[in-house]
Amino acid sequence: MGSRASTLLREEEIEEIKKETGFSHSQITRLYSRFTSLDKGENGTLSREDFQRIPELAINPLGDRIINAFFPEGEDQVNFRGFMRTLAHFRPIEDNEKSKNPTASEPLNSRTNKLLFAFRLYDLDRDDKISRDELLQVLRMMVGVNISDEQLGSIADRTIQEADTNGDNSISFNEFIKVLEKVDVEQKMSIRFLH
Repeated sequence: MGSRASTLLREEEIEEIKKETGFSHSQITRLYSRFTSLDKGENGTLSREDFQRIPELAINPLGDRIINAFFPEGEDQVNFRGFMRTLAHFRPIEDNEKSKNPTASEPLNSRTNKLLFAFRLYDLDRDDKISRDELLQVLRMMVGVNISDEQLGSIADRTIQEADTNGDNSISFNEFIKVLEKVDVEQKMSIRFLH
């Protein structure tokens, strides 16, 4: 039976995703066609291999970490809803969203949620702390091989020294937020999605 028909997104699904992620109708349908073109198995989910075909991720030194972030703990497939939820962290915050009703749950693309996403790229064992070792791994990925282990080690030590306020030799999420207080996370963690 024509499996192609099932590749169309239902209106009510679009509405739910819109509410959850803040993407517009046209962005959702456009990202859906990108999603289906990546879905080589045509089963409505993406595997890690599917993600590795995205050129921007293939060349990003943290590509594997970012891909990882799309997958819920222990899962190896992600559906369109999950895909959109992760992408929503990178949606730029529009001015009219800043004054939204304060009791509503925080949007996925709020500063805190963007930072939490970044924090998790480092915190591989998910113990809510970035250890020296985890920091080293990310530094190593980012700078490649042209810097010695000693140099990397001292960068990691200095970073932890500056960030670690409670003296446990690692960086908690709150310490992470403080370090990045002056960084324009908005600019750095936004992908302009086609309107």
